[in-house]
Amino acid sequence: MTLAQKRPATPRLNNGFVSRLQKQLPDIIPPIIAIAIFLVVWQLFAWTPGATLPGPVQVIQDTWVLIFWPFYDRGGIDKGLFWQILASLQRVAISYTLAAVVGIGLGILIGVNKTMSKALDPIFQLLRTVPPLAWVPISLAALRQNEPAALFVIFITAIWPILINTAVGVTQIPQDYNNVAKVLQLSKKEYFTNILIPAALPYIFTGLRIAIGLAWLAIIAAEIVMSGIVGIGFFIWDAYQNNNVSEVILALVYIGVVGLLLDKAMGWLQNKILPAEQK
Repeated sequence: MTLAQKRPATPRLNNGFVSRLQKQLPDIIPPIIAIAIFLVVWQLFAWTPGATLPGPVQVIQDTWVLIFWPFYDRGGIDKGLFWQILASLQRVAISYTLAAVVGIGLGILIGVNKTMSKALDPIFQLLRTVPPLAWVPISLAALRQNEPAALFVIFITAIWPILINTAVGVTQIPQDYNNVAKVLQLSKKEYFTNILIPAALPYIFTGLRIAIGLAWLAIIAAEIVMSGIVGIGFFIWDAYQNNNVSEVILALVYIGVVGLLLDKAMGWLQNKILPAEQK
């Protein structure tokens, strides 16, 4: 009797899996078709006379070692793509965390203090328009070493959307909330934890999500011009210098995938932390 009761479980599980798959098909099929069309068009252009860029077939043929052995490590900068990306992600994690702490702190400060906002806003607006590559020579001149210079470039690129969005979020707190705080005579700590942070959180997460993409872009730009450091940016520059265009294209694919995953991870974290009514 026990065995007979267990037998129907498998079809039910299979039916559940099939039903979930059928629900996801409308979201999965269009991007697969679009990618397939893109690859076909790219390959056709690569076959045209005079084409200089390799097609997807040649890229796979030229880089199959890098694709199937991403964990190799021969010392120095001769490492697989896993280690190259991991080194870049570590730099991004350090600088992005620092940018988040400083950006949120300064954003709250200028959001609640109009005098500080008027004093610092022109400086912030000026500095945030400077491209990441323009910070490279300044950071190298000031810090004298590639590693801290790369970290600074990421930090100075990622901090602005966090800072500005946090400040906007603080200034957009409804006046009714402030009136309630006055009526209840909340302390500064209670106001900060119960009203300011929850009300500004959607804006803060918007800044954090923009900043993670900019941080990933900045590390690539910084590593390209900073020689001798392990990272996906320098890997691209080294491959270009050695005329390995297929390796450059493969690295670009990895960069895009990692950037997409970082954005999705931040979106997932935002959905987990923010209340449903604030999403």
